Amino acid sequence: MQTNEIIRSAAHHFSPLASASTNVMTLWQACFHIETDDHRSAEPFVATQPRDFCMPRQPTPSLLKPRRAPSQPRSERMVATLLEAAAQVLETKGLEGFNTNAVAERAGVSIGSLYQYFPSKDALTIALMQRESERFYRDALVALDHPSGPIALTHLIDVSVRQQFARPTLARLLDVEESRPQLRMALASTGSVRSVLLEVLMRDGLPPQEDVAVAASDLMAIVRGLVDAAGEREEIDTTGLTRRVTAAVLGYLTMMSSAEGSDDSPAEDTPQPASKREQAVRKAGTRGLKRP
Repeated sequence: MQTNEIIRSAAHHFSPLASASTNVMTLWQACFHIETDDHRSAEPFVATQPRDFCMPRQPTPSLLKPRRAPSQPRSERMVATLLEAAAQVLETKGLEGFNTNAVAERAGVSIGSLYQYFPSKDALTIALMQRESERFYRDALVALDHPSGPIALTHLIDVSVRQQFARPTLARLLDVEESRPQLRMALASTGSVRSVLLEVLMRDGLPPQEDVAVAASDLMAIVRGLVDAAGEREEIDTTGLTRRVTAAVLGYLTMMSSAEGSDDSPAEDTPQPASKREQAVRKAGTRGLKRP
C-alpha cells in the first residue's frame, strides 16, 4: 500500500473525531512527519513518534512524600492503620520483606488504597519515622514540667531508653533507614529534643556549663550512641542501660564544669554558678519550644 493510501485510510477512519474545518490529511502528515507521494523518498515508510505531542506532561510527584494529608477522621484512621501495618511488617519480615504489597495485606486494604496516601515504600518509611519522632518529642517535653534540673534530665534519659526498647526491632531498623541521607533530609521535625535539653541544662541543680549549646550537642551524641549501640546488640536490660547513660551524662557535665574552674585564676575572678548560667543563656540563644 502506498503512503498516500495509508494516510487516506487512517484519515477516513478517524474523520468523525475531527471538526468540519480540520484538514485530516494535513493533521496526520504533520503529526507523523509522513511525506506525500509528491515528495516520496527512497526509504521505507516509518510512522515516528510525534515530536510535540499535544498532551502536556504532568509533573512527577515526589516519591518521598505522602500523596495527601488526611483531613477527615476516616482518612486519619486509614493512615494510622497503614503506618502500624508498616511497623509490624518491619518487625516480622525485616527490611528485605518490607514492601507496599506486604503493608497493604497486613492492613487489610487494597494496594490502590495504600497508594492514595503513600506513593512508595520510602514514603511509608519516612512517615513511620516521623510518627516515632513525634512521639519521642511529646514524651521529652514532659521533662519541662519538672522544676528540678536533675529530675528533668533523668526523665529525658528514661524517654530515650524507653523509645529504643519499647519496640526494639522497629527502632533498630528505623535507625538503619535513617542513615540513608535522602530519607533523613526528608524528615520534617515538629520540635527539637535538643531545645528541650538546652532548657533543662540551664536549670538549678546541674553543674553549670560554659557553653550550654555545645554541651547539649555532645550529650545528644552520647545518649544516642549508647542507646543505639545497645539496640544493635539487642540488649534487654533497660535498667542497666539507663544507669550507664546517666553515668556518662553526669560525668560529662561534672568534668566539663570542673575543667573551667580548675585554672589558677584568683577565686574572686571565678564566675559564680548564677553568672555562668546567665552567660550560657545568652550563648545558647534558645528559641521557644513547640508543644503539640
